[in-house]
Amino acid sequence: MRTSFSQNLRFLCAETPSIAQTCREIGLNRQQFNRYLSGAGLPSAHNLRRIARHFDVPEADLFTNPDQFAAARRPMRSPQLPAPLFHLGTGFADQARILRRFLGSYHGYFTTPTWPGQVLRTLIHLQDVDGYVTSHTFERARSLDGSIHQRCSYRGLVAERGGRLCLLERPRNAVGALSETILMPEHPHQISYLQGLVLGVSAGANRRPFSTRTVWVRIEEKTSARAALAATGTLAKDSPRLDPKVRRLLGDDSPLSIVSDLLAPS
Repeated sequence: MRTSFSQNLRFLCAETPSIAQTCREIGLNRQQFNRYLSGAGLPSAHNLRRIARHFDVPEADLFTNPDQFAAARRPMRSPQLPAPLFHLGTGFADQARILRRFLGSYHGYFTTPTWPGQVLRTLIHLQDVDGYVTSHTFERARSLDGSIHQRCSYRGLVAERGGRLCLLERPRNAVGALSETILMPEHPHQISYLQGLVLGVSAGANRRPFSTRTVWVRIEEKTSARAALAATGTLAKDSPRLDPKVRRLLGDDSPLSIVSDLLAPS
């Protein structure tokens, strides 16, 4: 069991940019993670769940025969896109060189119909994967009365178009909607703050489409992934924990949302 787990974990890690980055994203100690890779130890149930969730694989699969595990995850040949759509598939290729200075982690801020009067703070990570710039976004929020518990993860691709960052994401579950974000630096040579617009669907029961301003703030490299994720959630618009510059860039406008009889709950 221990040998199968370590081999399967090494197989998954071979697809990541670095072990150190993987440890930061999961929130595990590098020395502890190396024990799992070498077969010198097995993770606790809690850490196993975190590892499985990070790689998006069932926990039980991590202990299966390594040959079967690898065979089940060999990339399938993608169907050829119809000619009119081919430009969409190639539009995100070879973007890492162009967007290299934007790679890293950010806290994203925006308002949403799900959390009226509050600002949602998310965690976004941009990285280079074979020349593509991929995004991984985490949303974590919970109401005080426990009636809403928002926990979402999105994966996407980023491309530069006309000096703007264009991000298209989809949630890891099969039923969530695609979201689109277009960003620009506040100033051409300053990338600590990015501002733009996001188009998405609210997490509330009525699933309203909405558009709103968004601001991304670059996270210092010394900040751990665990600390960055722990900082996600909702903030009151007048909270002293909300960066005054973020508050100014977001403005006072409410999210633009579609309200109709078709979207009203029955």
